[in-house]
Amino acid sequence: MGFADRIAPLGVAFAMTLTFAAPAVADLPVEQGLAIALSAERAAMRSVSRTLVSRVTAPQAEPTAIRRYSADFLMSMPQSNDTDVRCLQEAIYHESRGEDIYGQFAVAEVILNRVDLPNYPADVCGVVHQNAHRRNACQFSYACNGRSRDMTEPGARRLAGAIAQIMLSGAPRELTDGATHFHTTDVRPRWARSFERTGQFGSHLFYREPVRLSSN
Repeated sequence: MGFADRIAPLGVAFAMTLTFAAPAVADLPVEQGLAIALSAERAAMRSVSRTLVSRVTAPQAEPTAIRRYSADFLMSMPQSNDTDVRCLQEAIYHESRGEDIYGQFAVAEVILNRVDLPNYPADVCGVVHQNAHRRNACQFSYACNGRSRDMTEPGARRLAGAIAQIMLSGAPRELTDGATHFHTTDVRPRWARSFERTGQFGSHLFYREPVRLSSN
Protein backbone atom coordinates (compact mmCIF):
# COMPACT_ATOMS: atom_id res chain seq x y z
CA MET A 1 0.00 0.00 0.00
CA GLY A 2 1.56 3.29 -1.07
CA PHE A 3 1.36 6.73 0.52
CA ALA A 4 -1.52 7.80 -1.72
CA ASP A 5 -3.63 4.86 -0.56
CA ARG A 6 -2.78 5.52 3.07
CA ILE A 7 -3.63 9.24 2.89
CA ALA A 8 -7.00 8.59 1.21
CA PRO A 9 -9.06 8.32 4.46
CA LEU A 10 -7.86 11.78 5.50
CA GLY A 11 -8.83 13.18 2.12
CA VAL A 12 -12.28 11.65 2.35
CA ALA A 13 -12.90 13.14 5.79
CA PHE A 14 -11.70 16.56 4.62
CA ALA A 15 -13.75 16.44 1.43
CA MET A 16 -16.92 15.46 3.29
CA THR A 17 -16.57 18.40 5.67
CA LEU A 18 -15.91 20.87 2.86
CA THR A 19 -18.96 19.58 0.99
CA PHE A 20 -21.22 20.70 3.81
CA ALA A 21 -19.48 24.09 4.01
CA ALA A 22 -19.39 24.80 0.24
CA PRO A 23 -22.88 26.36 -0.24
CA ALA A 24 -22.14 28.98 2.42
CA VAL A 25 -18.70 29.79 1.01
CA ALA A 26 -19.97 30.59 -2.51
CA ASP A 27 -21.86 33.75 -1.49
CA LEU A 28 -19.24 35.19 0.87
CA PRO A 29 -16.22 37.46 0.28
CA VAL A 30 -12.97 35.62 -0.41
CA GLU A 31 -11.55 36.21 3.08
CA GLN A 32 -14.63 34.87 4.84
CA GLY A 33 -14.85 31.92 2.47
CA LEU A 34 -11.21 31.04 3.11
CA ALA A 35 -11.71 31.27 6.87
CA ILE A 36 -14.68 28.88 6.68
CA ALA A 37 -12.71 26.46 4.50
CA LEU A 38 -9.79 26.45 6.93
CA SER A 39 -12.15 25.93 9.83
CA ALA A 40 -13.70 22.97 7.99
CA GLU A 41 -10.24 21.51 7.41
CA ARG A 42 -9.41 21.71 11.12
CA ALA A 43 -12.74 20.06 11.98
CA ALA A 44 -12.03 17.26 9.50
CA MET A 45 -8.58 16.63 10.93
CA ARG A 46 -9.96 16.49 14.48
CA SER A 47 -12.34 13.71 13.40
CA VAL A 48 -9.46 11.46 12.32
CA SER A 49 -8.06 9.13 14.96
CA ARG A 50 -4.47 9.50 16.16
CA THR A 51 -3.80 5.94 15.07
CA LEU A 52 -4.76 6.70 11.49
CA VAL A 53 -2.71 9.91 11.44
CA SER A 54 0.30 8.00 12.77
CA ARG A 55 -0.03 5.34 10.11
CA VAL A 56 -0.50 7.84 7.30
CA THR A 57 2.54 9.90 8.30
CA ALA A 58 4.81 6.96 9.15
CA PRO A 59 8.15 7.23 7.33
CA GLN A 60 8.17 3.70 5.91
CA ALA A 61 6.62 2.99 2.51
CA GLU A 62 4.60 0.07 3.92
CA PRO A 63 2.14 0.41 6.82
CA THR A 64 3.51 -2.68 8.56
CA ALA A 65 6.84 -1.84 10.15
CA ILE A 66 8.06 -5.41 10.40
CA ARG A 67 8.18 -5.77 6.62
CA ARG A 68 11.63 -4.25 6.98
CA TYR A 69 12.80 -7.36 8.80
CA SER A 70 13.47 -10.51 6.82
CA ALA A 71 13.93 -13.89 8.47
CA ASP A 72 17.57 -13.90 7.37
CA PHE A 73 18.19 -10.55 9.01
CA LEU A 74 16.52 -11.62 12.24
CA MET A 75 18.43 -14.88 12.41
CA SER A 76 21.74 -13.06 11.90
CA MET A 77 21.29 -10.75 14.88
CA PRO A 78 23.54 -11.32 17.91
CA GLN A 79 21.67 -12.69 20.90
CA SER A 80 21.14 -10.70 24.08
CA ASN A 81 21.17 -11.86 27.71
CA ASP A 82 19.24 -8.83 28.94
CA THR A 83 16.59 -9.85 31.47
CA ASP A 84 13.67 -8.13 29.71
CA VAL A 85 14.75 -9.52 26.35
CA ARG A 86 14.94 -12.99 27.82
CA CYS A 87 11.44 -12.77 29.31
CA LEU A 88 9.90 -11.44 26.11
CA GLN A 89 11.79 -14.02 24.06
CA GLU A 90 10.45 -16.79 26.26
CA ALA A 91 6.87 -15.64 25.82
CA ILE A 92 7.19 -15.24 22.05
CA TYR A 93 8.77 -18.68 21.78
CA HIS A 94 6.21 -20.56 23.85
CA GLU A 95 3.11 -18.67 22.75
CA SER A 96 3.73 -18.21 19.04
CA ARG A 97 6.76 -20.01 17.63
CA GLY A 98 4.43 -21.91 15.30
CA GLU A 99 3.31 -18.66 13.66
CA ASP A 100 5.09 -16.65 10.98
CA ILE A 101 7.08 -13.52 11.81
CA TYR A 102 3.94 -11.35 11.86
CA GLY A 103 2.26 -13.54 14.45
CA GLN A 104 5.31 -13.48 16.69
CA PHE A 105 5.67 -9.70 16.48
CA ALA A 106 1.96 -9.42 17.30
CA VAL A 107 2.35 -11.44 20.49
CA ALA A 108 5.26 -9.21 21.51
CA GLU A 109 3.04 -6.16 20.98
CA VAL A 110 0.43 -7.49 23.40
CA ILE A 111 3.00 -7.93 26.15
CA LEU A 112 4.49 -4.47 25.68
CA ASN A 113 1.03 -2.89 25.49
CA ARG A 114 0.31 -4.40 28.90
CA VAL A 115 3.54 -3.01 30.32
CA ASP A 116 2.30 0.47 29.40
CA LEU A 117 -1.02 0.07 31.23
CA PRO A 118 -1.47 0.82 34.95
CA ASN A 119 -3.49 -2.33 35.69
CA TYR A 120 -0.61 -4.66 34.73
CA PRO A 121 2.92 -5.08 36.07
CA ALA A 122 5.27 -2.29 34.99
CA ASP A 123 7.98 -4.47 33.47
CA VAL A 124 8.17 -7.21 30.85
CA CYS A 125 9.04 -10.06 33.18
CA GLY A 126 6.25 -9.04 35.55
CA VAL A 127 3.70 -9.11 32.74
CA VAL A 128 4.92 -12.40 31.29
CA HIS A 129 4.98 -14.21 34.62
CA GLN A 130 1.92 -12.58 36.22
CA ASN A 131 0.14 -15.15 38.42
CA ALA A 132 2.60 -17.85 37.31
CA HIS A 133 2.27 -19.37 40.80
CA ARG A 134 -1.37 -20.25 40.08
CA ARG A 135 -1.59 -23.54 38.21
CA ASN A 136 -3.45 -23.08 34.92
CA ALA A 137 -4.70 -19.65 36.04
CA CYS A 138 -1.99 -17.28 34.90
CA GLN A 139 -1.93 -14.71 32.10
CA PHE A 140 0.11 -16.78 29.63
CA SER A 141 -0.59 -20.49 29.83
CA TYR A 142 2.96 -21.74 29.30
CA ALA A 143 4.04 -19.99 32.53
CA CYS A 144 1.79 -22.06 34.80
CA ASN A 145 0.90 -25.29 33.01
CA GLY A 146 3.59 -27.28 34.78
CA ARG A 147 5.68 -27.90 31.65
CA SER A 148 9.29 -26.92 31.13
CA ARG A 149 9.97 -23.35 30.07
CA ASP A 150 13.17 -24.34 28.28
CA MET A 151 13.45 -23.13 24.68
CA THR A 152 14.70 -26.34 23.08
CA GLU A 153 14.35 -25.42 19.38
CA PRO A 154 17.48 -23.39 18.48
CA GLY A 155 16.09 -21.70 15.37
CA ALA A 156 12.81 -20.68 17.00
CA ARG A 157 14.66 -19.51 20.10
CA ARG A 158 17.00 -17.32 18.05
CA LEU A 159 14.15 -15.80 16.05
CA ALA A 160 12.15 -15.04 19.19
CA GLY A 161 15.21 -13.41 20.73
CA ALA A 162 15.72 -11.15 17.73
CA ILE A 163 12.06 -10.10 17.70
CA ALA A 164 12.23 -9.37 21.43
CA GLN A 165 15.28 -7.16 20.97
CA ILE A 166 13.73 -5.21 18.11
CA MET A 167 10.48 -4.60 19.97
CA LEU A 168 12.23 -3.55 23.17
CA SER A 169 14.40 -1.14 21.19
CA GLY A 170 11.27 0.84 20.34
CA ALA A 171 10.02 -0.60 17.04
CA PRO A 172 6.51 0.69 16.14
CA ARG A 173 3.60 -1.46 17.27
CA GLU A 174 1.48 -1.40 14.14
CA LEU A 175 0.00 -4.87 13.87
CA THR A 176 -2.61 -5.25 16.60
CA ASP A 177 -3.99 -1.74 17.14
CA GLY A 178 -3.30 -1.69 20.88
CA ALA A 179 -4.29 -5.29 21.62
CA THR A 180 -3.93 -6.46 25.21
CA HIS A 181 -5.15 -10.05 24.82
CA PHE A 182 -5.03 -12.93 22.40
CA HIS A 183 -6.17 -16.52 22.15
CA THR A 184 -5.95 -19.29 19.58
CA THR A 185 -8.85 -20.27 17.37
CA ASP A 186 -9.35 -23.57 19.18
CA VAL A 187 -10.54 -21.90 22.40
CA ARG A 188 -13.28 -19.39 23.20
CA PRO A 189 -12.55 -17.50 26.42
CA ARG A 190 -15.45 -15.71 28.05
CA TRP A 191 -13.72 -12.31 27.99
CA ALA A 192 -13.55 -12.35 24.17
CA ARG A 193 -17.29 -11.64 24.02
CA SER A 194 -16.87 -8.14 25.43
CA PHE A 195 -13.45 -7.20 24.03
CA GLU A 196 -12.94 -5.58 20.63
CA ARG A 197 -11.15 -7.82 18.15
CA THR A 198 -8.30 -5.96 16.48
CA GLY A 199 -6.75 -8.57 14.20
CA GLN A 200 -5.78 -12.14 13.43
CA PHE A 201 -2.41 -13.64 12.58
CA GLY A 202 -2.40 -17.32 11.81
CA SER A 203 -4.34 -19.13 14.51
CA HIS A 204 -4.11 -16.24 16.98
CA LEU A 205 -6.92 -13.72 17.45
CA PHE A 206 -6.10 -10.37 19.06
CA TYR A 207 -8.31 -8.15 21.21
CA ARG A 208 -8.19 -4.78 22.95
CA GLU A 209 -9.39 -4.57 26.52
CA PRO A 210 -12.22 -2.03 27.07
CA VAL A 211 -11.13 1.26 28.62
CA ARG A 212 -11.81 1.37 32.33
CA LEU A 213 -13.07 4.75 33.47
CA SER A 214 -12.23 6.03 36.94
CA SER A 215 -15.12 6.24 39.40
CA ASN A 216 -13.69 9.40 41.01
